[in-house]
Amino acid sequence: MTERTVLVTGGTGGLGGAVTAAFLDAGWRVVVPQREPGTDDGPVRVVADLLTPEGAARAVEAATAEPAAPLRAVVNLVGGYAAGGLVHETPVEDFERMLRLNLRPTYLVTRAALPHLMASGDGAVVCVSARAAVSPFPGASGYATAKAAVRAFAETVAVEYRQRGVRCNTVLPSVIDTPANRAAQPDADHGRWVPPAEIAAVIRFLASPESAPTSGASIPVYGRA
Repeated sequence: MTERTVLVTGGTGGLGGAVTAAFLDAGWRVVVPQREPGTDDGPVRVVADLLTPEGAARAVEAATAEPAAPLRAVVNLVGGYAAGGLVHETPVEDFERMLRLNLRPTYLVTRAALPHLMASGDGAVVCVSARAAVSPFPGASGYATAKAAVRAFAETVAVEYRQRGVRCNTVLPSVIDTPANRAAQPDADHGRWVPPAEIAAVIRFLASPESAPTSGASIPVYGRA
């Protein structure tokens, strides 16, 4: 796989670290955008604000900078969750913040990368939605709506680009077993949560030629939750 590059947004997060490691272990060239400069022996780091078109373009430019390893996959991990009240208790600013954080980077990075993925002839996009997109819970109207929108966007990309050599699939985690989630929910049954490495393995598969017949799928990765 050394002739392939993957662009992993959110590659510095709890799930992102596992995804980056999975692709590096498989021999991919990995490009990780981040807000602050940093160094790493594995992935290529690029400073980029993925909430802006310019930042998304900068990330894709870094991902396409090595002709010997063309961009073949994009993994959209950027997102976040914030607890809130019921719908009538939720300020519109909080609702829109969830949409902006979870949907906008996915849209901007995918849009910037699609011409390069089409040129490769076997490009793949993997988006991260959430179980809440199909099974909402109280106090998360903005988050559930945003993750449902990510899923709908991925399905649209799959339909629009299936004849252009680009596949797009989505994974739907429940609660991911990260240090941040354990700190937020210390009394939960952490054994029911799904480890990041297990989700990373599914994402790597969906980005690879081994999953060539699969596009438009929403894959639950719930663990035992």
